[in-house]
Amino acid sequence: MTGANRGIGQALVEEALRRGAKRVYAGTRRPLTHPDERVTPLTLDVTDAAQIQAAVESVGSLDVLINNAGVGLYADLGDRAALEQHLAVNLFGTYDTTQAFLPLLTRSRGTIVNVLSLAALAAVPLDPTYAISKAAAFSLTQSLRAALAGQGMAVHAVLAGPVDTDMAPKTDIPKASVESVARAIFDGVENGDEEIFPDPLSEPMAEGWRNSASKALERQMAAYILPEPVNS
Repeated sequence: MTGANRGIGQALVEEALRRGAKRVYAGTRRPLTHPDERVTPLTLDVTDAAQIQAAVESVGSLDVLINNAGVGLYADLGDRAALEQHLAVNLFGTYDTTQAFLPLLTRSRGTIVNVLSLAALAAVPLDPTYAISKAAAFSLTQSLRAALAGQGMAVHAVLAGPVDTDMAPKTDIPKASVESVARAIFDGVENGDEEIFPDPLSEPMAEGWRNSASKALERQMAAYILPEPVNS
């Protein structure tokens, strides 16, 4: 799990432990300590190729990869540097981490969970360069899902609304607790939901999305990929 030291990531660690995880590898940029011996801290900046490789070498086996690390800078559309930073973390960080851990996940026929945002589906005026990066990460998620389905792997996108973290906009809009979002994410994975809408603002969109023309087109395009045999 990347970005495991605060916010949704920290709540996901606790929820995984509550649900009986035997081992949680908690990736953080800063040193982390945890009282539960099942948690193994990993120094992991998703923009650092050497740290990603070192993390891979520290993990013996892996069933679930949760790409949670992210950044939100609240910059305007003319700020190219902010766009590049958003893409470096939210898109390429997710891409590089996933590619590095893919051999382990392929071996276990594992699961990938990419924590995105409703901003992946529609631009957010408060942070347009963030929305661009999340839309790109959503397309990556869909591409991974199609490419890996024939290998018995599942790929989930978490499309959350406002959550009460330090990255949330400083507005009066209601925000879901990180604990409730973490529970909903794991519930969605267990239910096999390809898109997980884990909070009161996003949840009403779930049924409409699953029956939408966009979702139908994703399935249609994925059908063009020849399935790879799953070795028993």
